[in-house]
Amino acid sequence: MRKFAYEARDQSNNSIIKAEVQADSETSAARLLAAQGMTPLKIRELSDNESFFARLTGRITTKDKIVFTRQLATLIGAGLPLAQSLQTIIEQTQNKKLQNIAQDILAGVEGGKSLSDAFTRHGDVFGAIFIALVSAGEASGTLDESLQRIAAQQEKDAAVMSKIKGALTYPFIVLGVIVGVVVFMLIAVVPQVQTLYDDLGKQLPLLSQIMVSMANFVTSWWWAVLITLGVGGYFFMQYLKTESGIKFKDTMKLNVPLFKGMFRKLYMARFSRTGQTLLSTGVSMLDTLKITGDALNNTVIRASIIRAADKVKGGKALSAALQPEDYILPLVPQMIKIGEQSGRIDEMMGKAAQVYEDELDEEIRTISTAIEPILMAVLAVVAGGMVGAILFPIYNLVGDINL
Repeated sequence: MRKFAYEARDQSNNSIIKAEVQADSETSAARLLAAQGMTPLKIRELSDNESFFARLTGRITTKDKIVFTRQLATLIGAGLPLAQSLQTIIEQTQNKKLQNIAQDILAGVEGGKSLSDAFTRHGDVFGAIFIALVSAGEASGTLDESLQRIAAQQEKDAAVMSKIKGALTYPFIVLGVIVGVVVFMLIAVVPQVQTLYDDLGKQLPLLSQIMVSMANFVTSWWWAVLITLGVGGYFFMQYLKTESGIKFKDTMKLNVPLFKGMFRKLYMARFSRTGQTLLSTGVSMLDTLKITGDALNNTVIRASIIRAADKVKGGKALSAALQPEDYILPLVPQMIKIGEQSGRIDEMMGKAAQVYEDELDEEIRTISTAIEPILMAVLAVVAGGMVGAILFPIYNLVGDINL
């Protein structure tokens, strides 16, 4: 489909609407607008450059998706037809990219597609969980409830990720400041000490010689350092996109000291919460495991869930299938076993998720508390080294002069 920018008059309230629509031709775009109760005034096809620029600069945040989902759930729950609900959201949405996506979804629905099929065209934005819950809601006649569950799931995920990012941001800022101070000292201060010793014909102490050598290297070869760091960073980022690189990164998250407990609890909370949401909406167990495995964003945990799903497919209980997996924390299969016995697996997974979300909050607070003294120790070592390399030689010179 081609993309068109249009200006049209809404016949219901006589207002002028400017937006974009996807259609096979300009005539099809005009017909689509007319079917929505609008009189086309201007229709212009967007060029590939305009579309590329929009993709480059446009960004749909989690907040945008949450608002979109809640609005859609509210309008459908109020009894509005699906097409009218989508049109209302299009008029209210401020994000241009999301507005265009909603317009395309509306076109799909008016073309006879189900809502889940229309969302499938934009799976990269909404994700497999969103589409599965919409499909389950359509099948059960509880679409508004499914959308509310999706919004709640998105809000919980966003809250957890915000806390984790907050815990990781502080140490990176401090380390960046430390590196900046070291580079400044090497470039601006250490050469002055060398000049002073050279003028007096004295030999620098060993620590100061090391610092001077580092300063000379950075001053003379700064461009090579930047190129090396840039090229090395580029190839490392490319490696992380490969299958082995993704597995390496995911394995590191689960085993890196200090942070491994946080990541393991994060994945267990996400697995349990997503499983609860899908199962309570009527998604089958095997589909739930497949979708949840993909949603975790960790190939190592995903492999464990896929192995468990294969065992479930062969007739084994989910709790027994998850039990031997290394990175599945014990509470999850234990709670699922209780759910299997009581017939309330989704409820028990929800309780497991709540436990791990609470523990994750505590883990993040622990990490934040532990990182501070570690960073202070690193800062003390760096500062002590710089002081030793700069001040001690000066004290020695003063001592020699006094003698």
